[in-house]
Amino acid sequence: MSNVSVDAQILSISEVREVKLRDGTTARVVDCVIADSSGKIKLTLWNEQINMVREGSKISITNGYTREFKGESILNIGKYGKLTVLEY
Repeated sequence: MSNVSVDAQILSISEVREVKLRDGTTARVVDCVIADSSGKIKLTLWNEQINMVREGSKISITNGYTREFKGESILNIGKYGKLTVLEY
């Protein structure tokens, strides 16, 4: 699903981990669980996005997309999406 927009609250944030990218560089990544009135979903944050939020932060995501990974729906911001912190 593409062009996903949602206002949600971050319920939990995993430990930061480093992943090796296809081009040989590394990136920092975390998985968050976010929730709104319709339910919960896992959100992946990369590099500088990680320091923008904490557990309990209220966020807005515009133009994100979802994909399936290991049977689970994951929300991603991607390069065309935007993460806005409404309340830190």
